[in-house]
Amino acid sequence: MLKRNVLAMSFAPRDNHEAQVQFALERGVPAVIGVLGSINLPYPSRAFDMAQCSRCLIPWTANDGMYLMEVDRVLRPGGYWVLSGPPINWKTYYQVWKRTKEDLKAEQKKIEELAEQLCWEKKYEKGDIAIFRKKVNDKSCRRNSANMCKPRGSDDVWYKQMETCITPFPKVSSASEVAGGELKKFPARLFAVPPHISKGLVEGVSVESYQEDNKLWKKHVNAYKRINRLIGTARYRNVMDMNAGLGGFAAALESPKSWVMNVVPTIGKDTLGVIYERGLVGIYHDWCEGFSTYPRTYDLIHANGVFSLYQDKCSFEDILLEMDRILRPEGAVIFRDDVDVLNKVRKIAGGMRWDTKMNDHEDGPLVPEKILVAVKQYWVGGIKGNSTSSAE
Repeated sequence: MLKRNVLAMSFAPRDNHEAQVQFALERGVPAVIGVLGSINLPYPSRAFDMAQCSRCLIPWTANDGMYLMEVDRVLRPGGYWVLSGPPINWKTYYQVWKRTKEDLKAEQKKIEELAEQLCWEKKYEKGDIAIFRKKVNDKSCRRNSANMCKPRGSDDVWYKQMETCITPFPKVSSASEVAGGELKKFPARLFAVPPHISKGLVEGVSVESYQEDNKLWKKHVNAYKRINRLIGTARYRNVMDMNAGLGGFAAALESPKSWVMNVVPTIGKDTLGVIYERGLVGIYHDWCEGFSTYPRTYDLIHANGVFSLYQDKCSFEDILLEMDRILRPEGAVIFRDDVDVLNKVRKIAGGMRWDTKMNDHEDGPLVPEKILVAVKQYWVGGIKGNSTSSAE
């Protein structure tokens, strides 16, 4: 998919014998630990252009189709769902799967009935693959007394119980209009005004302020590259932005050599829908908790205003220890925050054996916002105490 300029977000449960997420991240592919269970996925509605299930063994017809309804929630109008594995091609594999023909045939029929209720069309089936497409709006949907979700803010999903209901399409004025807004093709979509902003769905953000934000982050990223010349090279493949805002950092950094996990803190402004409309990937998260990944999986972490945001919520030590856990040895962190906050961070980082350097704001030393750059040292336990690998 990367060769086709497609960025895929994979998730899989933590497994005792196959750490699939760790393998993916070590290959430089976006992935998080996750499961389709009883809690909403940590993504906004209409986030993905395509969703794929390859032999994932999810019981799609269980709980009155609740899992398929959750896929529908995160799938953009006009998006595709690809199913590969049971019960598709049951005539060939029913004996291997140790199930009866009747059981598998009934399961596939139920999936197709659910798809029709969700306003999906089956577009293709051949061999082990079936492809469904979600319609661009609900003007031609055939929904017989479908249970529609009650309004609660469709992106209010953090620790929310999954419900057996269908997320309504945004309203449209014509049969050809794409519900939620049409998107340009990538990479033009990266800097085009996202529908969330043009429709005024993000409080306090206008088209003008969005464009100014893009200019600001181009300036910031240029400053980062002057401080650390490895930024933008293949040295930093897996990048995380801990407080992504409108995705300006990731957009300014955009390169085939790296990708950015844009994290939107659950205690801040909800901008994750904007990030996905720009063709980027991200996730909701509360930094008072551990992040859903394995240790040593990110090469570069960007923390803009994270510690000011959380200074009354949880301890700096806990957040920094979690950053240390997910950062690779010799990986780097860029902090951007108020100087008083960064001085506290710097003191703790020194105790974690990080090398740190404080830098002035791009606009000069009189600006109270500073840039702290840290590098995690590779060190091991020696006979006479801990020492760096170079000393060994």
